[in-house]
Amino acid sequence: MRIRFGITLAIALAMANTAHAVTLGAVLPLSGSSASIGEDQRRGIDMAVADINAKGGLLGAPLAVKIEDSADGATGALDAATKLHSIDKVPVVLGEYSSSVSIPLGQYLVKQGMVHLNIGSSSPAIRQIGASSFSLIGLDDLSAQFAAKDILGLGYRKVAFIAPNGAYGQGIDGQFKKYLQAGGGSVVAEVLYTPGQSSYRRELQQMQRSQPDVYVYSAYGQEAAVINRESFELGISKTPWYGIYLSMCTADTPAQIANGQIGMEVASLGSAGQAFAAEYQKRYGFAMKSSYSSYAYDGVMLAAAAIAQAKSADPAKVIAALDQLGASFAGATGKLALDADRQRTEQPYDKLAYEGGSLHAR
Repeated sequence: MRIRFGITLAIALAMANTAHAVTLGAVLPLSGSSASIGEDQRRGIDMAVADINAKGGLLGAPLAVKIEDSADGATGALDAATKLHSIDKVPVVLGEYSSSVSIPLGQYLVKQGMVHLNIGSSSPAIRQIGASSFSLIGLDDLSAQFAAKDILGLGYRKVAFIAPNGAYGQGIDGQFKKYLQAGGGSVVAEVLYTPGQSSYRRELQQMQRSQPDVYVYSAYGQEAAVINRESFELGISKTPWYGIYLSMCTADTPAQIANGQIGMEVASLGSAGQAFAAEYQKRYGFAMKSSYSSYAYDGVMLAAAAIAQAKSADPAKVIAALDQLGASFAGATGKLALDADRQRTEQPYDKLAYEGGSLHAR
């Protein structure tokens, strides 16, 4: 795949002349409610490893990424991180997807002096993880502002909102409500649900009584599937539904139920993003399931560029290199542009609709 990343990776790899094999780590939700996204993140990692090794590897040897399953929970993620630290001794770990998992995962890695690359979580609390945690994805102050502006632009003013009661849901709820109200809209019903329930019928009926213009939701794949099925059964889906991170919301929902939903999603950007999408289609035989594969891809590429520039996998040297590269690195998801807290400041988003069994630009 011919993706141009400016000077960072090409020059850094050319500078590397040692021959110590490097293994990175990743903790992903390969089982549980977000498994569909976790598998997509895995595909992005596999593509990056293949691209780097096709160009000679890293520090003169093939690159590998040891991937562990979080089982979509903090306990599983910490068990995986402990293994990656104490047994595999990796310097850098990518992950996770859910903010309530990424936060304790990142805190553990920072405490151990390792590098944490956030490739999927957006709670504002991510900012407080620590000095060796870097985010390749924008936080919810950016996504909530985009979603609120989009919804208001569509003419909706009365919003019923539902999200999981956790670090992510609490963060997106507060940020979205702030921006919606600032633009003249109002949240007429607000539900933070307990994850893992077999039914959300009571919560949906509570929202239905508010008679909103639009239902706005953000939910992890399998939980979203239950919410979508029950809203369809209750007739609630006849009112428009807007998904914040629409691929997450529809990943496990049957097409006949998800059809007609609209929303927003993190995006890949420019010619590099288009090249990534084309290579993904060629490699796997189907279109990207979500944009999160491209963020995982960029995570590996950024880590490789930092290690190559540092000529070492020592975490302290990698952190110093990441601090330098964060201002100039550009990948499949566009320019990274990290702020003083090592959080992404320029985040592209797409406006999407779900039709005919897949997501399309609108």
